[in-house]
Amino acid sequence: MSEREEWGVATGNDGALRCWWCLGAPEYVDYHDSEWGRPTHADNELFELLTLESFQSGLSWLTILRKREGFRSAFTGFEIECVADFDETDVDRLLGDAGIVRHRGKIEAAINNARAACRLQKENRSLDELLWSFAPPEPDPPPVDGHALAASTPASTAMAKELRRLGFRFFGPTTAYSFMQAAGIVNDHLADCAFRG
Repeated sequence: MSEREEWGVATGNDGALRCWWCLGAPEYVDYHDSEWGRPTHADNELFELLTLESFQSGLSWLTILRKREGFRSAFTGFEIECVADFDETDVDRLLGDAGIVRHRGKIEAAINNARAACRLQKENRSLDELLWSFAPPEPDPPPVDGHALAASTPASTAMAKELRRLGFRFFGPTTAYSFMQAAGIVNDHLADCAFRG
């Protein structure tokens, strides 16, 4: 594999150039092509991404993608108010659910984070408003290869710090940056990727 393919764009089975990281599994290709880096503004969808990124910590994103429907079912479609009402019985139910990642700390953090998001909404604020306030300027030129991408940035560090202040848990600067990429708050599709636009 050439350096360009290893860290840059690579040709998919359909002939389209894509970011190198997505060609290892069909789930990655679908996620890359249809969702990753596309601006997301609905609070429940942002909460889903925030929760899934928190669960991904220490695991591969492919593990999370393959369990995504299980997560959606277990967490009532990521309806913030519903998840905020979960109690210890729900924690026990989720710990027994093989369709998700069964980690008590992450499960409890997801419930806690739904409650923090509800507090925001009661103050007439939204996750959308809060999270997109950390959007950095679009890089010019866009990244040409994976060497230009960071694990965390000043913006993701600031986002993680503010979320922590507001009571969110299990969401550090690296997780925040991965979330920003997923939600389209930053567009890290490489310059030659057919799906950058």
